[in-house]
Amino acid sequence: MHKSFSFYKLYDRCRDAYQCVLKAKKFYAPLLNDDINNWCFFTAEELESSQLIMLETILAFKLHELLQPQFYIDNGGLWLLLIIIFAETGLFVGFFFPGDSLLFVAGIFSDKLAAYLFDSGNSILNLLLIITLTAVAGILGNTTGYMFGKRIGTSMFGWNDNILFKKKYLYQAHDFYEKHGGGAVVFARFVPIVRTFAPIIAGIVEMDKKKFAFYNIVGCIAWVTSMLAGGHFLYSYLLNNYKYDLKAHLEVIVLGIVLITTAPVILKLVFGKIKSSPIE
Repeated sequence: MHKSFSFYKLYDRCRDAYQCVLKAKKFYAPLLNDDINNWCFFTAEELESSQLIMLETILAFKLHELLQPQFYIDNGGLWLLLIIIFAETGLFVGFFFPGDSLLFVAGIFSDKLAAYLFDSGNSILNLLLIITLTAVAGILGNTTGYMFGKRIGTSMFGWNDNILFKKKYLYQAHDFYEKHGGGAVVFARFVPIVRTFAPIIAGIVEMDKKKFAFYNIVGCIAWVTSMLAGGHFLYSYLLNNYKYDLKAHLEVIVLGIVLITTAPVILKLVFGKIKSSPIE
């Protein structure tokens, strides 16, 4: 009931705002020697229809749509794709975006996305264009996360231990990145949530800048190329040989990619706990 009330309240405010616009138009139209009926953007019928459409859209929207790759491609296209890849790989707020499945689905719709900037007329060239742009967005995102972590990292080493923070973990993370830093940066690209925080942690523990930059570029190119090319060529292969349209089964793709990308982490956690538990 509370959510419905807030939606209707928003609807009422939009309607009141439009009435204010109409009053302003009626006042200024004579001064401009113009016909108010021609000067108004909407008729009364169009206003009523647009209000109903707006209300239906708000009520129909569901939060889980934010986890569906198709939502971003249909509503934001290429530019929203690049923003999400940048945010998911370097900003705290981007961890919930569907990075892997979004790239895979973007490979399926690579021609449609390329048309936002330049449609070459060749599917391979369009795919290469999307790969290049998303790789740049991912590299810049990771670099931003690294710089942010490095900026706050120095002060964190001076923090006192508390319930939520232990300084020894910073030193352990520092040693881990010194030993496996390159591999950790590359591997994190393929693991949801982890890829958001990996560059930030690398900056916090002051991983070597050149080393991070190299593995950042390698990891990002490997990630976007494998996901985009995988979606593009799998879609073409199944459609041409088996007449199976992946665009009609996107929910299966998303579920499969989530299971594949999270399985290693889940197995590591499960078997890690079993291995560390004492034998009775």
